[in-house]
Amino acid sequence: MRRFLRNNAIGLVFGGLFLVVLVGQAFAGLAVFNEAQRASGLPDVSFWRYVTSASFGVDVAENWQSEYLQFFLFILLTVWLLQKGSPESKSLDKPGRETDEEQKIGRFSDERSPKWARTGGWRTRIFSNSLGLVMGLIFLGSWLAQSVAGVAAFNEEQLSERQDPLSWGQYVLAPDFWNRTLQNWQSELLAVASMAILAIYLRQRGSSQSKPVGSPHEATGVEG
Repeated sequence: MRRFLRNNAIGLVFGGLFLVVLVGQAFAGLAVFNEAQRASGLPDVSFWRYVTSASFGVDVAENWQSEYLQFFLFILLTVWLLQKGSPESKSLDKPGRETDEEQKIGRFSDERSPKWARTGGWRTRIFSNSLGLVMGLIFLGSWLAQSVAGVAAFNEEQLSERQDPLSWGQYVLAPDFWNRTLQNWQSELLAVASMAILAIYLRQRGSSQSKPVGSPHEATGVEG
């Protein structure tokens, strides 16, 4: 058990923190929602009613889609884009998809390589892009969930104010949807750019996201 915890510590700790923060968000969101209910002369809703509502769903989904967009773009663009001195970049002499030998694909694989890396053909092509594909699909799924929950929450507010509801197509073109979406996207893109650039000059001893403390600023693709 101790070895399992040690070998899976990052996933377990961040998964646990995710659940704690999600529950905290639910209780805080419920308090805000019920304040608005009381201000409108409406009764409070229960915790279960709130966490199954469109209001909570859109708040969660809009954060998820922006996070997975960040990962999808970072994974895809760092195939070709480089940043001199950043541990977030590949070495400056390795832009692009690299050779089969460098990637240990097909006849260059070894006995420990994943099966789909050894077999060649469509399986290897899919496996070679599987991380980006899955991140992109999760982004699209959470974006769709945000739009569906968002139009439901928006129309609840519209009806409470005796205004006409919008269709899904109208909502995804509306300012409310893009205000929610773009404010999350810009923060994620800023975070990636900040990490890539600040890691050129700053260090965190022992972290895989930092260069070794004594590495020169211009060292690229080096991790601690």
